[in-house]
Amino acid sequence: MTTRTMMFDVLIALTPLMIVATMVFGWSAVVQVGLCVLTCLTTEVVCTCLRKQPISIGDYSAAVTGVVLGLSLPWSAPWYVPVIASVIAIGLGKAVFGGLGYNIFNPAMVGRAFVMLSFAKQMGASAYVAVESKLAVVTEATPLSAAKEAISQLISGKVATLDGNEQLEAAGDLVPLFLGQVNGSLGETNALVIIIGGAYLCLRKVASWQIPAGAILATFVAAELLKLAGLTPFDGLQHVLSGALLFGVFFIATDPVTSPLTSKGKFAFGVGVGLAVMLIRVFSGYPEGLMFAVLIMNAGVPLINRWTIPEPLGGALPEKKE
Repeated sequence: MTTRTMMFDVLIALTPLMIVATMVFGWSAVVQVGLCVLTCLTTEVVCTCLRKQPISIGDYSAAVTGVVLGLSLPWSAPWYVPVIASVIAIGLGKAVFGGLGYNIFNPAMVGRAFVMLSFAKQMGASAYVAVESKLAVVTEATPLSAAKEAISQLISGKVATLDGNEQLEAAGDLVPLFLGQVNGSLGETNALVIIIGGAYLCLRKVASWQIPAGAILATFVAAELLKLAGLTPFDGLQHVLSGALLFGVFFIATDPVTSPLTSKGKFAFGVGVGLAVMLIRVFSGYPEGLMFAVLIMNAGVPLINRWTIPEPLGGALPEKKE
């Protein structure tokens, strides 16, 4: 198992997602991902040359960053958004730390966070919707945006109940969520394909199953509790299948460089991601929280590693007396 074979496995797992994204969003998906991959590879070459190191694009890590970043963007993002996001992802998210293996944060999420905060209009909820589009899937709001709007109307008193809200009922329908007939970022619309690709990575031991298991469990439990409290109209299963959660916990949070080393640490990391996702979805102004959740938990990885150091075989070493 080498870096190159691991990254190649990730590209294999991402290929079905790319096919589905093209089927749902048309050539916009190809353009977005293509721009991200090309820019990531170019930036990687420039950065390695500036550091006078061997060109490392042959390990496919930059290509994986480009594909993951591209699939995390909306179909409508203008050309400069994926280009800038890719430069930031490789330049600030990876190269400034010393390259692959030294970065603290997931590079793709660093790039996406930068453009998310810099180009709010092009990356906001309205960017996903095109009322007069020929693509039926993009004529409606994303499921999480619909849920956010519905609960806001209920809290503000604009509606007395959520019963009979046709848009909310359509957004929370489990069959479209599972089979990829809903609006969203390019890589998050088909839960079935994501699970198949994620299972492939776990079986190949490229991804650690403890991370998605912890994240999905925490999201489900937190969503059920928040629904009982009347803070979200979606239940646990709807929240798990909606948005970028599954895509993120299988293809982003499992990055071996930016996730914990021990099994207990990986599960705790996953739980933290799931809880952070739900807190951001429910209590912040953003309908989705996966990106920020991963970055927050990336920052906590050194502490998680320290707290979950396994006991040596035969017991702990005796402390030296002064």
